[in-house]
Amino acid sequence: MTRKSIGTMMGSQPTGTFMGIPAGALADVSGGSAVFGAPCATPYPSVGAYCKDAPQAIRSAISMYQANISHMDFDLGGPIFPNGIHAVDLGDLEFDESDSAGNRERIRATTAGIIERGAVPIVIGGDDSIPIPMISAFADTGEYTVVQIDAHIDYRDEVSGEKLGLSSTMRRAFEMPHITGLIQVGQRGIGSARPQDFADAKSHGVNFVSAREVASHGIQQVIDLVPVGAKVIIDLDCDALDPSIVPGVIGRAPGGLSYWNVVELLHGIAGKAKISGFNLVEFMPDSDVDEIGALNNARIICNVLGLVARQE
Repeated sequence: MTRKSIGTMMGSQPTGTFMGIPAGALADVSGGSAVFGAPCATPYPSVGAYCKDAPQAIRSAISMYQANISHMDFDLGGPIFPNGIHAVDLGDLEFDESDSAGNRERIRATTAGIIERGAVPIVIGGDDSIPIPMISAFADTGEYTVVQIDAHIDYRDEVSGEKLGLSSTMRRAFEMPHITGLIQVGQRGIGSARPQDFADAKSHGVNFVSAREVASHGIQQVIDLVPVGAKVIIDLDCDALDPSIVPGVIGRAPGGLSYWNVVELLHGIAGKAKISGFNLVEFMPDSDVDEIGALNNARIICNVLGLVARQE
């Protein structure tokens, strides 16, 4: 029996791209936003590329709304693209679990090509090792602040000898000369971070706002940390969100951020700074429930697309 959905009612026909935006190649990018999927970068051998199906799952979950892309989006106060669609979906990059260096170079080169063409890269992962090559692509294009939204701080120097895996993402970002500020929000529970890793991050000037602090004092305290006029790269590990709305993650923990916490943070950043890049990682479709996590992730990306369109 075919499942009924709002897409059926509205006449949406799946196109395979995010929200039905045009498919294209890098040569087709000229300003606006460019979306691409990065299924894998540097997977740990113990778990492999466990998020490799996330880009397609997220596209599929939002496809039911693509016929309405020009309608009101009440999160944004108007259509996602108020002046017409100015975005391209480049599809998913090829990947090989046995060739981490090749995976990283494809992510870096694609991101760099998007930046060169005056567009904002929006990357759908894949695990949390993907931001390392994505952020590295901004080298020699100015100074940037990274805002990481994550249940974990990802500040290990290495795990089993691997320095470019998902537990080391923010330490590697800190080491990049073009990254001049690091703000991390949403930490909670127990993860890979040891007391010394946290102490290292604090000594390096990283600003932390835990999930508990957000619950007690709101998201504005995070927005206040973003420098006015800064160029910001946003790294969203979706395990930052509460598992009641994004259950498909490898490490669930109670007490996560709400959808509105994240949306208000994105809007707050866009209100005082420039969103220069965005990635969403760590979604594991195999553990999702009725596509609810995929849909929440997709709606967050819709907000990013709309905010970028409004800063052109």
